Amino acid sequence: MQWLMRLRVLWGTHKSCHAFHLAPRTLRFQSVSATGAPRWNDHDRPEKFNFASDVLDYWTQMEKEGKRGPNPALWWVNSQGNEVKWSFRELTDFTCRAANVFTQTCGLQQGDRLALILPRVPEWWLVAMGCIRTGIIFMPGTTQMKAKDILYRLKQSNAHSIVTTDALAPEVDSVASECPALKTKLLVSDHGREGWLDFRSLIQSASPDHTCIKSKTTDPMVIFFTSGTTGFPKMAKHSHGLSLRHSFPSSLRFPTLEHCTTGGEAMLPEEQEKWRQRTGLLVHQVYGQSETGLTCGTLRGSQVKPGSMGKAIPPFDVQVIDDEGNVLPPNTEGNLGIRIKPTKPIGLFMLYENDPVKTAKVECGDFYNTGDKVTIDEEGYIWFLGRDDDIINASGYRIGPAEVESALAEHPAVAESAVVSSPDPIRGQVVKAFIVLTPQFLSHDPDQLAKELQEHVKAVTAPYKYPRKVEFVPELPKTITGKIKRSELREKESSQMQRQ
Repeated sequence: MQWLMRLRVLWGTHKSCHAFHLAPRTLRFQSVSATGAPRWNDHDRPEKFNFASDVLDYWTQMEKEGKRGPNPALWWVNSQGNEVKWSFRELTDFTCRAANVFTQTCGLQQGDRLALILPRVPEWWLVAMGCIRTGIIFMPGTTQMKAKDILYRLKQSNAHSIVTTDALAPEVDSVASECPALKTKLLVSDHGREGWLDFRSLIQSASPDHTCIKSKTTDPMVIFFTSGTTGFPKMAKHSHGLSLRHSFPSSLRFPTLEHCTTGGEAMLPEEQEKWRQRTGLLVHQVYGQSETGLTCGTLRGSQVKPGSMGKAIPPFDVQVIDDEGNVLPPNTEGNLGIRIKPTKPIGLFMLYENDPVKTAKVECGDFYNTGDKVTIDEEGYIWFLGRDDDIINASGYRIGPAEVESALAEHPAVAESAVVSSPDPIRGQVVKAFIVLTPQFLSHDPDQLAKELQEHVKAVTAPYKYPRKVEFVPELPKTITGKIKRSELREKESSQMQRQ
């Protein structure tokens, strides 16, 4: 019950703040690692847990009894200044209605998959909580996806339903016939569309009476698609235990700027100092993956070391390990590992769905190998050195080369391609494509052809993935077995940028 009480206190906080933070005094640790990182007391983990019933409904009851303050459970404001404010009672009512829409109108059952592709609108929470109440596994996705991206995710997951906006509905319709498992399509829009159910209308007419499932903490709750580093995105399945993590709430309020957090790319000390001079605040860095959620960070009240991504965040025991899973001493470069034995920490993904080989591959002795190269100093601060694979991090977007290369391959001008990162002073990295042309396009104007290929990629996949740089080459460097040597291309690009 200690876990549950902490989470209820966290979500029921009365004081307005920039972000949710769990006070250090409420944490209970079993032990401390060699680097000083606290380890969570796993014996206090509940056998059964459901965020909707154990937290949302709890605070709804407190609200009914007049035992909590007047702050809304959800407060949404769009760029035009339009607002939506829901109390806990209203949020519970709407999420129960959503649960009934999924089970009664759509015929979905516990364990079915639902693709959730919405922008930051209130309905996102209704869908997510409705799924949690019913045991339907939801799969969030960015609204920048194109038909090809959506098709891949729907087919890989065998999604039974999808919820999205009218902007993406045509993309879904263009591939729906290739997704035999897809039975229902729900639209969040002010306009109807043939073949789609009107989510907002269904919510209004649905019954608010619903009995939440009694889910185990280890039951599956959500699937996150990874960025796709050495191949297409993997499906990282998480349990209901993910929502026990104190990092799960991410609602923001902005009465005044009190706390700044960044992630996705290491922040240089010079950038940190510029930000401090302009705002008077230091930026707290955080780190995480689709598989892990928030893993490391400089939490509020902790000392900020410019350039470091902070310390391990409970319940994770983070160490630097070699390729065999042996723990390395401080200040030694190695793999960022999360201890999974004897007990896998709550919040870590369960497995890669339908991919036991890749699931086994990331297990390294007693650790999960994140694939990132780091060092840890004597105080437990973690310093990011680089990805151990080919991921590209452009303006916080993690982009896998395979998806871009696959998009390029659809153009008749491309015989083969290799996509790597290129250093960029603004975005950190940008996508660069080395392309071998087919014979019939060798005489084309290279500048015009590069623009044509860029527009082609924007049209068939999420626009942020398009190669901002294109270089045509006669051949790609390869190993004896025929694998492209992307590391050689990255080194070439880095050297070329340094000479400029």
